Amino acid sequence: MNGFTVPQIFINLVVAAKWTIILSMIAFVVGGIVGFLLMLMRISPNKWIKGLSLIYIEFFQGTPLLLQLFLAFFGMSVVFGINLSPLAAATIALTAFTSSFLADIWRGSIEAVPAGQWEAASALGFGYSKQLELIVLPQALKMSIAPTVGFLVQVIKGTSLASVIGFSEVSRVASEINNVTLNSLLVFSIAGLIYFILCYPLSLWSQRLEKQLNYKS
Repeated sequence: MNGFTVPQIFINLVVAAKWTIILSMIAFVVGGIVGFLLMLMRISPNKWIKGLSLIYIEFFQGTPLLLQLFLAFFGMSVVFGINLSPLAAATIALTAFTSSFLADIWRGSIEAVPAGQWEAASALGFGYSKQLELIVLPQALKMSIAPTVGFLVQVIKGTSLASVIGFSEVSRVASEINNVTLNSLLVFSIAGLIYFILCYPLSLWSQRLEKQLNYKS
């Protein structure tokens, strides 16, 4: 098979999956931190802060991730004269993409907390920050866990687009092997299996969490 046996193809793709996982975790963790700050801005009573967060969220939700990858990889060198590595560019683009969606997921969870909870906290003399910290966020956290885990699946699948800027994850390595073996069905079937192994358990976990949390509520 032009120098590649089936076990060799599988091993090469499994090794590449390490970078898919690393990129996904970086984007999810850093995107979660940025997303939390965006969520706080989005629910802020200050209309200017809320407006800035809304522009950010709408831009990164309303444009293709592929375009964001190109902007990070090529745009940074044109505008700032900085030549980013494929990993750095992919991290920036996926972090921005992830943070915009997580901010909306968490904002929705906070807004799902009954208004009476805010009013009760206010009646107890809590300020805005204490209302969030002690009353609202603990309830919102429970509602946000399942959709947050579910979105991680989208982040993992989104890493496949990083192949277009030269980042060597599963899709990129599969394309390179396919160029040598010319056995597209086999190579991309194995790549698809690896993505399935990475994503399906998370999908099941998300569904189970949703059922458990709905049952307890």
